[in-house]
Amino acid sequence: ILTDDGVGVKVAYAVRDALSTLPHADVEVAEASVGGLRLMEMMVGYDCVIIIDAMLDERMPPGAVRRLTLVELATISPLQHTASAHDVNLITALNTGRRLGLPLPTAQNIIFYGVGVENIQDFGEQPTPAVLAAIPRTAGAVLQEIRNQSAS
Repeated sequence: ILTDDGVGVKVAYAVRDALSTLPHADVEVAEASVGGLRLMEMMVGYDCVIIIDAMLDERMPPGAVRRLTLVELATISPLQHTASAHDVNLITALNTGRRLGLPLPTAQNIIFYGVGVENIQDFGEQPTPAVLAAIPRTAGAVLQEIRNQSAS
């Protein structure tokens, strides 16, 4: 409901809709507005996870799409929903889960798609034009990622 901040959910809906016509029994699309420990818990038992989220970075114009590995994600400051003042960041949560022996995807099988955003402060369900245009491109990239994972 915060304008561009909902881009991840909107991409997930587009991916889910595309998969309804080309079903992949081994793919689950989930909506989450959590980070850190809760997000790590949602990954337990999966071989591969693709996370899509808003990315506020002055080097990334609104509507730009960036694919990051977990290693690359660890080198930048925490993104919109990967950390909280009441939680640990996603990298720390995953490291803790692994130390506890939880069945988590390997680092190379956690993929992040960040979409450059402009407005994440005003209430509104409609994203800005650049972010709206990025939704089908990002969904297409995620669908290609799913096809690549299915082929391996």
